[in-house]
Amino acid sequence: MNVIIINGPNLNLLGKREPTIYGSETFEQYFERLKLKFSALNLTYFQSNKEGELIDKIHEVGFSIDGIVLNAGGYTHTSIALGDAIAAVKSPVVEVHISNVHAREDFRHHSYLSKNCAGIIVGFGMESYALALSHFAAKHSKL
Repeated sequence: MNVIIINGPNLNLLGKREPTIYGSETFEQYFERLKLKFSALNLTYFQSNKEGELIDKIHEVGFSIDGIVLNAGGYTHTSIALGDAIAAVKSPVVEVHISNVHAREDFRHHSYLSKNCAGIIVGFGMESYALALSHFAAKHSKL
């Protein structure tokens, strides 16, 4: 089963950015642990700070890959175009957030992505990604 993790803006700064919210581990370090933990999945990773590049990647993989784990960062709350991209593709998308967006600023309480996603995981730190991958691993084991 092929699954891609797509991270949006500012997530390239994990490990440096607001460690009290996001922790001190880089995503690349965490991704290596995810690959070991979910060895039955063929995991790939993409990150961009540019909305159009995120949309292009969803279009590129969204008809051939078995699953997408998407943390769109701040674009979650602003991008109708990303929501449309998710709706346009065949691959199921799980929306992920490291922090509990509902315990933060009011503008973070709304997602333009959620209605087009298979599920949403928020507030479990970096383990939010592992929870999303568990969903795809469980689907894989049932095949």
